[in-house]
Amino acid sequence: MKKILWFGLGLVVILVGALYFLYSSSFVYEQAINAERAAAGLVRKNIQVDDHRIAYLEGGAGEVVVLIHGFGAEKDNWDRFAKYLQPGCQVFIPDLPGFGESSKLPEARYDIASQVKRLNRIAEALNLRKFHLAGNSMGGMIACEYAAQYPEKVLSLGLFAPGGIFPPHKNELMKLLEKGENPLVVKTPEDFDRIMSLLFVSPPPFPAPVKKFLADRAMANAAFNEKVFKDMSADFRTPDSPLAPFLPKVAAPTLIVWGDKDKILDVSSVSVLEKGLKNRQTIIMKDTGHVPMVEKPQESAAAYRSFIEKAVKR
Repeated sequence: MKKILWFGLGLVVILVGALYFLYSSSFVYEQAINAERAAAGLVRKNIQVDDHRIAYLEGGAGEVVVLIHGFGAEKDNWDRFAKYLQPGCQVFIPDLPGFGESSKLPEARYDIASQVKRLNRIAEALNLRKFHLAGNSMGGMIACEYAAQYPEKVLSLGLFAPGGIFPPHKNELMKLLEKGENPLVVKTPEDFDRIMSLLFVSPPPFPAPVKKFLADRAMANAAFNEKVFKDMSADFRTPDSPLAPFLPKVAAPTLIVWGDKDKILDVSSVSVLEKGLKNRQTIIMKDTGHVPMVEKPQESAAAYRSFIEKAVKR
């Protein structure tokens, strides 16, 4: 009888352990993200670039496109967007140093100028000589400065609500930052909910385990993200928009994409960009927040794909 009891108890423990494994947040997230990558034809790879180990996604064939994520984000923000660039594009999506699965070195600096240099080293390591470049938020600022500094390498530039512009109208994020609050650094589950509400008009319906994984990971990275934000803040100690001096130096045709309900970087920033860029077109997406490629991947990818097709024909 005792043997049967112990056997039954052991079986229950095994089943509970198996269920925990199957439904743990990290396992569910991994399965979900692998499915997203597979649907987009993306494969995860690693490369060593100087002191940093860089994780990146690659997939497709055709026009070479490099996509750069924003602050606190990662390469997989672009998965569904990249899916709608196929067929016809070979996509490279790195985790910038300090983010995602790439190295986080406490002794390194992560200001915009340093990240621009690292992006160039990544492009060299991947043997990318000419390519279309697009970035969102912080990634848009990096992409724009890169295009200004390496015009011979950039075929076209995509700016998805880029940072580096002081908008004529202050939005919710700017008001919070002026109060000493930084919602971009997630320290609690409530912080995660708040940043989701700031990023999206309609936040994606994350399954509970995936949401928990993302919140836990953001909280685990909070201290390092504060360090990165502090490094970046040096670029904003100026009366003028930090990106403004670079805009006239951008030779590549440029697409500006902005959500009309962006609570992170106000859509009024568009007027500043349009004044500085020589060859640009603008798309304002209705009922869209700060990350159009996540909130409306098919619509934003269709606009971007049409743009680069025209850029190639010029």
